[in-house]
Amino acid sequence: MCSFRPCWTCCCLLLFFSLEVQGSPKPPSAAPEQVHLSYPGEPGSMTVTWTTRVPVPSEVQYGLQPSGPLPFQAQGTFSLFVDGGILRRKLYIHRVTLQGLLPGVQYVYRCGSAQGWSRRFRFRALKKGPHWSPRLAVFGDLGADNPRALPRLRRDTQQGMYDAILHVGDFAYNMDQDNARVGDRFMKLIEPVAASLPYMTCPGNHEERYNFSNYKARFSMPGNTEGLWYSWDLGPAHIISLSTEVYFFLHYGRHLVERQFHWLESDLQKANKNRAVRPWIITMGHRPMYCSNADLDDCTWHESKVRKGLRGKFYGLEDLFYKYGVDLQLWAHEHSYERLWPIYNYQVLNGSQEMPYTHPRGPVHIITGSAGCEELLTPFTLFPRPWSALRVKEYGYTRLHILNGTHVHIQQVSDDQDGKIVDDVWVVRPLLGRMMYL
Repeated sequence: MCSFRPCWTCCCLLLFFSLEVQGSPKPPSAAPEQVHLSYPGEPGSMTVTWTTRVPVPSEVQYGLQPSGPLPFQAQGTFSLFVDGGILRRKLYIHRVTLQGLLPGVQYVYRCGSAQGWSRRFRFRALKKGPHWSPRLAVFGDLGADNPRALPRLRRDTQQGMYDAILHVGDFAYNMDQDNARVGDRFMKLIEPVAASLPYMTCPGNHEERYNFSNYKARFSMPGNTEGLWYSWDLGPAHIISLSTEVYFFLHYGRHLVERQFHWLESDLQKANKNRAVRPWIITMGHRPMYCSNADLDDCTWHESKVRKGLRGKFYGLEDLFYKYGVDLQLWAHEHSYERLWPIYNYQVLNGSQEMPYTHPRGPVHIITGSAGCEELLTPFTLFPRPWSALRVKEYGYTRLHILNGTHVHIQQVSDDQDGKIVDDVWVVRPLLGRMMYL
């Protein structure tokens, strides 16, 4: 036995050295990651948000030239985010708002600090005023796994096809999973799109964990509700983002339903008074009022919570949106695409039989939740409902072109069919006499 001792000692030393080299954790990085933009609501501004693993200063350097020095600097702040998982992982979320940007001008920027900088990104500042034609990509339910629409969205973004992104709830599946590492992976995946365009969001049911903490921490939306509900102006449209989730996760506070409802009514009143300047009112929320999918989701029930409110009579959104003449309602949640006829209270309110979306007498609903995630696509019922105009069970996303004060163009892109346009419709509303449907 004694003759084996030197060899055993060597093995132990080699194993210990190997563990020291391979198993020693790397020091947390000061390098920026998960860079994304959002529009804070003030013309000539853009907010840059990113993440580091250690607390370092928050700075953005930017300019007009693609190479060479970046002559402008802006400083911001960071906040500590502690994930609710068992590891209590710490992330530092940095926010810097650039101001005084020239409308429609392309800027080059990088973010970080002397301890580490991001690569350079480009974005185009949003144009000012109502007299231009914004183009948006709209989708929900995009996961870190099976993100089918993302490669085409990246190519569209590189070609300058959009002015902004609307992500209508459900991110990553889920941002909180694996102690928020899935959230990190998702934010890195969308960076080629979100670092070049304002990436505007609303919460979905998959953000619920720890009182929506990952959603609230990672995104920087206008207003003071941590991105739960807010509104902003874009060209000839007033866009309202809301949380349908307040109706379902009541243990986080029933008061949120009432607060959001009263805020919505106040915001809609102001938007209606401003119709001469911004004629279109567009809403985005995760769970639809209506759908014809073959599942048991809220939208399949006749008295859905989003439509009719709590107990079928308190704080329902359909009456509110109809009263104030919301033109277009964007939803997701169902992993499919569905366009409804103009509708109110199950009544089809087409403008005419020949041109249903010209001067419609009710709002138009679009459900666009087929961007791709691990849960795959959602089937439809065998027979469509009388109020359902078109149903597409294919991966894809929606293009929304707000041409002017009277015309909006909606297209659905099929990723399954290599980018083929599988829906194409114009919504036409008169400038005069469109304050409210009632």
